[in-house]
Amino acid sequence: MKKLMMTGAVILCGLAGPAAAEDMEALINEAKGLIQEFGGALKSELMAGVEAGGPVNAISVCNERAPEIATAVSTDGWTVGRSSHKLRNPENAADAFTAEAIAGFLTLQAAGESAETMAKAGITEENGQRVFHFVKAIPTGELCLGCHGGDNVKPEVAAKLAELYPDDQARGFTAGEMRGVFTLTKVLE
Repeated sequence: MKKLMMTGAVILCGLAGPAAAEDMEALINEAKGLIQEFGGALKSELMAGVEAGGPVNAISVCNERAPEIATAVSTDGWTVGRSSHKLRNPENAADAFTAEAIAGFLTLQAAGESAETMAKAGITEENGQRVFHFVKAIPTGELCLGCHGGDNVKPEVAAKLAELYPDDQARGFTAGEMRGVFTLTKVLE
């Protein structure tokens, strides 16, 4: 299994020659573009939801619109999603590659690495197919703290989260801390 860990800058390793490195770099760049598209659309809708009705209103964006946005961005063989070490939605549970990336990111975060710079890419063999994976840490922004923060989450927000996500674990984060990851996969030909 070929794997690649990136922190700060893109590091290419374990590849079979210059062509493979160029292919990996192209896949990484494409994945980064999809993250920008997905993350930008999601953040825009979250901000609009908060402005329209506060954090409680924004919950429906993550609950309903985030999966729709992910599906819309999942084109040309890509599958785009989110996961975390503290899941809110059990449907976002990590696959093995993503779980390994998250564990590595938590170690890096504990050592002082910024969540902004954490990403991992690699190619695995799954069911007889080569699958490219890209995982990028999501830092907790100020906007996120209304639903993902600690004691500052308002009671009405906590009540709505409990209603929609009875097993919610995605709380207690601080600004800048990794709260989850974007996860992208693409089956290679």
